[in-house]
Amino acid sequence: MSAVVERSRVPVAALAVIAAGVGVALHLGKLPPAVPALQASLGLTLVEAGFMLSLVQLAGMTLGLVVGLAADKIGLRRSMLIGLSIVTLASLLGGLVGHIGAPQVVVWLLALRALEGVGFLLTVMPAPGLIRAMAPSGAEKAAMGLWGAYMPLGVALALLCGPTVIAWAGWPGWWWALALLSAGTTLWVAAVVPPDRLRATAAAATTGWPDRLRATLGAAGPWIVSLAFAVYSAQWMAVIGFLPAIYAGAGVPSSWSAVLTALAAAMNIVGNVAGGRWLQQGAAPARLLRWGFAAMALGSLAAFAQWGQGADAIMLPAALRYAAVCVFSLAGGMVPATLFMLSVRLAPGPSTVSTTVGMMQQASALGQFLAPPLVAWIAHRVGGWHWTWVVALACSLAGIALASRLSTASRGALA
Repeated sequence: MSAVVERSRVPVAALAVIAAGVGVALHLGKLPPAVPALQASLGLTLVEAGFMLSLVQLAGMTLGLVVGLAADKIGLRRSMLIGLSIVTLASLLGGLVGHIGAPQVVVWLLALRALEGVGFLLTVMPAPGLIRAMAPSGAEKAAMGLWGAYMPLGVALALLCGPTVIAWAGWPGWWWALALLSAGTTLWVAAVVPPDRLRATAAAATTGWPDRLRATLGAAGPWIVSLAFAVYSAQWMAVIGFLPAIYAGAGVPSSWSAVLTALAAAMNIVGNVAGGRWLQQGAAPARLLRWGFAAMALGSLAAFAQWGQGADAIMLPAALRYAAVCVFSLAGGMVPATLFMLSVRLAPGPSTVSTTVGMMQQASALGQFLAPPLVAWIAHRVGGWHWTWVVALACSLAGIALASRLSTASRGALA
């Protein structure tokens, strides 16, 4: 019995990789709570703030596959350490230019934000391959479930902690605090993650990037998991990202809005961990994907649908609609947990795992870039958020179809 428990335990090295992912996700989520302070101290416009928010997604949309190829080439551990170092340096410099009031501060922050995007990609691309290499067979799927939660956990922590740190130390202090955190995770990864295996590095070196790119793009598995990740992240970001605006329109105080949004985002963590556990217990990946997408469709319908127009419109009570958003986020967490595990299995070979993850990240960034403007446009046209569920339903139906395609086209890999 003790041997079974030991095999199912996630090793410290894999936990260090997961912590590194959470650390860089905090950098992605550090800007929203800092926008009011940046506007007050720098005169940052909403357009500039929006561009600063989207620069990280722009890096993912344009460089995900390229960075994945680079990570496979230079080695997984080395790629993660380089990425963490870049993010740490960029955040340190961002706080410095703000503290000293350097000329063209906004331009500096925009450039450093783009640099953070590159560092983020170099950090997260190799993570699934590293976790698979370090976790024993009994703990691999549970570890992947934990890894799938890195993004919502980092964003939720940033939303909760950012306002307090900024009120105490200003936004440069918030940048420095996260640089210190990234430096700590860099040291942890360097200390406990084993060096890249010479054979794996040699295999990637002897296989040129055109061959690895051709193998990845020519296989069905990477395309299916990438498209599934795109429709998942598109609807999750569209719903969770607009919760503060929805609450503000409903008259919810801003302090409560931040807590409610962070809690809804954090529910995704529970789904990720549960998905990893169910995979470890033998649940079929395609079935978990179908359940996750179906629950997201039902949750969005309950949260946003209304019957009738104007004063006669009928919606569920506010408490039930918030509970539906939490169900949407929680059940949706099963999707990334499953897809990260499948990305390792369905990569054409060991030397293309990071390339496959890069393809997923690129598709995810594209979904997150396109869906929020679409939802906002629909809300503007119809005068409210009550048609948001249509976008979520369309994404979920596409996800269910892709899950069915996975179960029929890759039955051997999913066993």
